[in-house]
Amino acid sequence: MHRPIEEPGGGGSGFGPALPPFRPHPTPGDVPGGPWTESGGAPDPGRVDPLVLGALLARHGWRRRGGAAGRYSRWTPPGPGGSTGATSLLVPESRAFPDCEDLLGEALTALQHSAAPSAREVLVGLTVPSDEIRWWRDVPPGPAGTVPWTVQEQLRSAARQLLLAGALAVRGRAGYYGGRHRRQAQASLESVVVGAAPGGRGLTAFVPVDPGRAIAVRLYHALYAAREATDYQRATGGMEAFDAAVEAGVSRELTEALVALVRGTEGARIALEWAPAAGTPAGCAARPEPVEFSAGDLPALREAGARYLTDEPSVPVRITGAVVRMRRSGPRGEGTVRLRVLGGAEVPHVRVTLDEESYRTAGHAHLVGLPIRVVGRLESRGGFRRLTDATGVVPVQVDEAERDRLMKSLHENLDFFEEACGPGE
Repeated sequence: MHRPIEEPGGGGSGFGPALPPFRPHPTPGDVPGGPWTESGGAPDPGRVDPLVLGALLARHGWRRRGGAAGRYSRWTPPGPGGSTGATSLLVPESRAFPDCEDLLGEALTALQHSAAPSAREVLVGLTVPSDEIRWWRDVPPGPAGTVPWTVQEQLRSAARQLLLAGALAVRGRAGYYGGRHRRQAQASLESVVVGAAPGGRGLTAFVPVDPGRAIAVRLYHALYAAREATDYQRATGGMEAFDAAVEAGVSRELTEALVALVRGTEGARIALEWAPAAGTPAGCAARPEPVEFSAGDLPALREAGARYLTDEPSVPVRITGAVVRMRRSGPRGEGTVRLRVLGGAEVPHVRVTLDEESYRTAGHAHLVGLPIRVVGRLESRGGFRRLTDATGVVPVQVDEAERDRLMKSLHENLDFFEEACGPGE
């Protein structure tokens, strides 16, 4: 198996420009936006490309059974009942066919009423152009081919971890992310929808090309790189291939997700299929072969995850953050401060130990509703949530709106703040 060609991009320390001070919370009753809600939930016959519909039908096992050459084709659903003609779709060859829109409308209606599970997936692919990522686990079936609830939950959890690992790798390459980029990566997955395969042993994620193609492409490269690195480790005992695989998007988060996917099974596989409407991304195979992992791969994946955890270096940063918690053992001396990060590092919160003078500066800034700026090193131990070697603590001026917000937070937690500061502060 050959490793996919790597497309350019990525890299860096994992820390971008300063973040906005806060994001407004949704009000009750708000419906999340995105391509699925904007589409109205159903494909428009006037916008459906017959070639795309045909490609999706073929992908999901529908069978082409003749038709009028050069005008339209007839499709029947997969399975033994498909040949009976109970459900039959007439799909025009192109939009130049005179009755194209009428035929497409009838085909979409038939898909909406079809009992075939694949009909729903075809409709999803038509509604919003999406790359499809499929997971399948080889587990013993339960009654009537079902699987236990816990097995299905394990599949969903592992699939989400893999998607999150791909989204993290889009933000920058690292062997271990910890808390870095997590909030932004999770937000980038909000438009993904999923569908479970009959029997509960498989799962499909539909990742909209806009804005999710970068995630699917990164996951494609990372999975093949992880497979090659695992093969190399099992053949030679060396871990060098896992070091090189970081640039392809492999990380502790990805190896942990693969362990969760494979654990308790005889094997698992992941397959990616590109949205026909968008074509094949540069540097990727048009029809990628599924990537498979087995229980025998678990030791290599676990060793790689441990290696990534210990090898990822600390990062020098200059963080601006609002003080949300202060604590020390007595009225004097150093203390620990928890900051809500406003800029300088893509983590939501950090803890930092400050000397007595810096601790007092942080307390005064908090009392008047100002954030502080501090220079230090973000430690990988604990998930990049602790700042060490802190120096240069100074208050930072902010606009009135943000200052009012910080003051409101102070008054809501005043009792705790007084207790944490101790007497005399």
